[in-house]
Formats: sequence, C-alpha cells, structure tokens
Amino acid sequence: MLSEIYSSIQGKTIMVTGGTGSFGNTVIEKLLDYKPQKIIIFSRDEKKQFDMKNRYKNELLKFIIGDVRDKEVLSYAMRGVDFVFHAAALKQVPNCEFFPMEAVKTNILGAYNVVQAAIDNEVERVVMMSTDKAVYPINVMGMTKSMMERIAIAFSRDKKSKTMFCCTRYGNVMYTRGSVIPFFIDLIKEGKPLRITNKNMTRFMMSLPESLDLVLYALTYGDNGEIYVKKASAATIEDVAIALASLFNHSKGMEEIGIRPGEKIHEVLVSPEEAFRTEDCGEYYKIRPALSESSNIDYKDYYKNGDYKKLFPPEGYTSENTKRLDVEEIKELLLTVPEIRKEVENFKQKH
Repeated sequence: MLSEIYSSIQGKTIMVTGGTGSFGNTVIEKLLDYKPQKIIIFSRDEKKQFDMKNRYKNELLKFIIGDVRDKEVLSYAMRGVDFVFHAAALKQVPNCEFFPMEAVKTNILGAYNVVQAAIDNEVERVVMMSTDKAVYPINVMGMTKSMMERIAIAFSRDKKSKTMFCCTRYGNVMYTRGSVIPFFIDLIKEGKPLRITNKNMTRFMMSLPESLDLVLYALTYGDNGEIYVKKASAATIEDVAIALASLFNHSKGMEEIGIRPGEKIHEVLVSPEEAFRTEDCGEYYKIRPALSESSNIDYKDYYKNGDYKKLFPPEGYTSENTKRLDVEEIKELLLTVPEIRKEVENFKQKH
C-alpha cells in the first residue's frame, strides 16, 4: 500500500486548506517524504505560516494567505493543483454553538467554495476532513460538517466534472488543538483538579499519524462520494483522566462539571442506516453514497433475511461498542504520542 501511495503522490502538486493546523503540520511532514512537485499551504493565519516557513525551510512549500470563504483566492490558489486536502474548519463545539453563522460561513459555504474551485481548476482528487459529530448531529459543528459531507457527495454525482470527491471521518485525535488531553495537562501543570464533563462519556482514541494514514488511504483508493472511517479503540473520559493523573503523579483528583452545550455522550462514526452500504476494508470502513449504483439494496429483503453479524450491530459503529481500553492500555497509548511523552518528561524534571 505504501508504494501505491508513494507513486500516486510523487511529482504531484498538493494543496492543504487549513494547512497550518495540527493536521496540516503532520500531513506536510509525511508528504515531503513522497517527493511531490509542490505543497501549497493555504490558511488565514500569517503568524503560523511564518513559523512553518522558518521551521521547514523547504522550497517545495508555497504559502498562500487566504480564507475558504473567499472563492476567488481559492481559485487562484488551486491553479495547477492535482490533489486537495480540505482541513480548514471551525472545530470548537462551544464556539460554533455561540457563533453558528460563523460555522456556516466556514464549514458549509467554505466547503462549497473549495468544491467549486476544484471543479473549475480540474483538480484530480479532493479529500474532505469530516468528524464523528456529523453523524446524528446535535451541535452546530456537527450539523455544518454533515452539510459539508452532503456537498461533497452531491458534486461527486456530476458526470461532467473531472474531480473526484470523497470524505474521511474520525473521532477524537489525541493532543490536537482544542481536544481534552492538552486541557487536562494544563490543569495538571496548574495543580488543579481535572474537570470532566461526564465520567461515562466515551471517545475514540486516535493519533495524528493514524488520521494521516486514513486521508492518504482515501486519496489513493477513494472513489466519488465515499466516506472512509478508521477503526479505533475508545476510552471513557474518566479513565483518560485517571491515566494522565497516573503518568504525571497528579494527586488533586477530579471533579465532574456536567456536559457542555452540544456534547454527546458517545461518538458515532457509522450510523445504523449507513451500515447497509458500509464495506469492511481491513483497517478502515468504506461508506458508499446512498444513491450510488453500488448501494442499491433491497431493504425489505434485508430486514427479513439480513444478518447484523455480517455487517454492524444495530447501533452502528460507536465509541461505546468498539474495543474499550483500560487505564493501563490508555497510558501506553498516550506515551506513543511524542508531545505527550515530552510533556511528562518535562513535568517530572521540574517536580
């Protein structure tokens, strides 16, 4: 599989929207190994672009200041581009709740602009980053990401377009901006109790490199309108807090503060309705679009003769029914993340 990914990327021009974020930094490091012709980092944060430019000092990287809300600058940036990773988004659940129209402008209208610019420039392949929150969305972030998926699927049906659109969905990515683990680590450094919303809440546990493998798989093997999901283990928020407290020798305990606006108890990556058209690809699940020719299913016959054991459990694929990690397994997993390992080492040196 690695050789196929290498050959598909070598010599290509790739653009990453939101390229200065956690995903962008990780994917760029990996892409450079595959010898592309050029990587375009498209984002609106000039300070982060300046830092990235100084960090990499690589002439394969081209930086363009712009916002996905602006189709004109997107069209300019995509000239001559072969592949696009669309990672730009408003991702913080509470902020999207407080400023829903800002989420609409970036996550929905911005995605529409990316799709239109890709079609206009005859980009070969576009992979759009989605989230578990797009399944049965109960918050603005999830609703806007669900619409992003629908936009990609709708335009994937355009037989006149030369561009392939597919999506990837993943849950909690450890130690990314705005996630719970760096929040817990900050509380530990401040000597405060770990504040958890609900001790029984479960979250998928995925590393950034794993999310990167997912998008590279989708880029190489994806087909129009498909959504790709990485299989992952999960843990309760309480066990994550206990594991971190153990790693840092934190003795201030924890306090339960209640669920924040828009939060779910469990994450869902594949819904029961999608299970009928979901294929097991080993490390990944592939969800075919509902209106594709390959997804024509006799639902009446399925309900009469179908066997859930061959597909999914009735509740779909969730952080509640996937493999559950215990505290020791969580500690081992956390220490595989270089940033967390460094945080632990630095903390112990100071204390």
